[in-house]
Amino acid sequence: MADQKAPQMQATLGLTGLTSNAMALIAPGAFLWLTFAIQANTGVAGQPSTAPAMWWGIIAALLLCLATAVAYAEISKLYPGTGSSYYYAEQALLSKDKAFKYARVAKFIVGWGSHLYYWVYPGVMVATTGIFCGYIVGFLWPNIMSGSNPGPVFMALVAVVFSFFVAWIASKGAGASTAVNMAINVIQISALIVFAALAIQYRVSHPSGSSGPTSFQYDSQSLSTYTYQFQVDKTGATVRDGDGKPLPLLDSAGKPVPYVITYPETDATGAFLTHTTATSVVSPHKISFVFIQATVAILILVGFESVTSMGGEAKNPTKHIPIAVISSLLIQGLVCYLIEYFAANYLLNSGYPMTSASGSAAPIGDMMIIVGDALLGAGHGKYFMLAEAVTVFFALIGTTLSCMNTGARVTYAMGKDDEAPEHFGILHAESLSPRKAIWTLAVISAVIGVIAVSVVFGDAAAPSDATIAALPHGLFSSVGYMSHDRLAALPNSLLTITLTSNFGTFILYALSCFLCIVAFHKRPDFSFVKHLLIPGFGLIANLVCMAFYLIGPFGGLGTKMEPLCALGISGAWGLYGAIYFIRSSQAKGKSVLLTAK
Repeated sequence: MADQKAPQMQATLGLTGLTSNAMALIAPGAFLWLTFAIQANTGVAGQPSTAPAMWWGIIAALLLCLATAVAYAEISKLYPGTGSSYYYAEQALLSKDKAFKYARVAKFIVGWGSHLYYWVYPGVMVATTGIFCGYIVGFLWPNIMSGSNPGPVFMALVAVVFSFFVAWIASKGAGASTAVNMAINVIQISALIVFAALAIQYRVSHPSGSSGPTSFQYDSQSLSTYTYQFQVDKTGATVRDGDGKPLPLLDSAGKPVPYVITYPETDATGAFLTHTTATSVVSPHKISFVFIQATVAILILVGFESVTSMGGEAKNPTKHIPIAVISSLLIQGLVCYLIEYFAANYLLNSGYPMTSASGSAAPIGDMMIIVGDALLGAGHGKYFMLAEAVTVFFALIGTTLSCMNTGARVTYAMGKDDEAPEHFGILHAESLSPRKAIWTLAVISAVIGVIAVSVVFGDAAAPSDATIAALPHGLFSSVGYMSHDRLAALPNSLLTITLTSNFGTFILYALSCFLCIVAFHKRPDFSFVKHLLIPGFGLIANLVCMAFYLIGPFGGLGTKMEPLCALGISGAWGLYGAIYFIRSSQAKGKSVLLTAK
């Protein structure tokens, strides 16, 4: 067991600090940039895209999270402490006369399952940072890197460096992390409100049939906007000059044909292009589409529960943690995300349809260039995009930092209980942070990040052979790209890792809802609504989302390779956990079932 006389965590966080840490993990600045491309690509080749239901997918995920948040808020009132659901599992079962013997098994299952989320999630974020940096480098130096299709080697290198950079901040302790997160929250929310306002204004001021100095057609290769129609060859490919700039289509007088903005719903193949009205953005379209989008959208909303792992650092945990859990989700999910996703979807037009978004490494960056050109003048939108990109980078730091802190503290709690290697349960004497767990998580995040960016343009996101051939040649820009057909036959690595993290989230949230029901069963303060109806809904909703990983592919709904790969990874993790638990119990002479409380 870890030395109980070792340094202990100090209660330094108030309500504002706790809420800021939770909000940083639900970071709209990072996730709007991250998940829009993933959600745009969520579908099956040859079938209608599920992207029209993107906004409602967030609603579905938000309802699931709100039910889970209520369960977390209620159970945290009973058992404030470090370890979140891992700690709750033990305390909830120990409080029961008949079920107490399963307390050790329950807490290990919850702790091990939560690691599928907390250890994979930071890997998703460092991978996203690699993609983000690739986009920016490609924008600034297009002869070195393609912004729309950055090099896997470059993205992997960024993922590794970023992982250890964030771990270094986390190792400084909760106080330093909270200060960083508070500043980042203010910056990213303010910046994205500005983008949302400009995106809505652009759509409103450009009705169908508009042409003129701000009616833009976006070119994903040059990452620029143009007010004329592009000249195409017999194959439909855009004709370009020696610098890669698209040539204009000329009229009979030899003048460029002005580009006319329209809002077609689909193209000739049935692929979704734009929302014809604002009502279309906020419509579910198909229930199956909503379910599919929700399995991805859960990624942008998770994190509200992260603050429950900081019970040991909260000044008033029984009062402040429940408030922080609910308020962080409502501010970021109900307000920020719904506004921002509406704006981004509403902006789509014939000059930048959903098919363009699905083929870009950073569609939100593309949209920022478009609205920036409209605001500042053609060619100057890049400054607006770069300014917003700085806030996105800060948001990526904040959300990765918050998740590393949460994951490390759950690992710390397991190490302190001797359910994981005991060195994880030791705090650093000066920073009072679980540094060994943090640096271990940094290594894991770096490895997962490299895997996530290895085939980030696989499956539906596979670029054409012409696009691949046009990539700048070099180790950091083109190595790792295969032919279109080979990439299309491979699972999208980022989506696979994202779905794996999400599956871990569903496991943790389902178990947490169940624990809330168990904890309040037969207590005098039991409430049917708060302690059975709401967590019961959360339990069922999480189980349904988990089942959709299997039902969807075999039912022809959504992608196929990625959810099945995620299930395989999750199954292997669960099997390894069971073997580790049994062998560890035998080696340490610990009973699997308790004989006394």
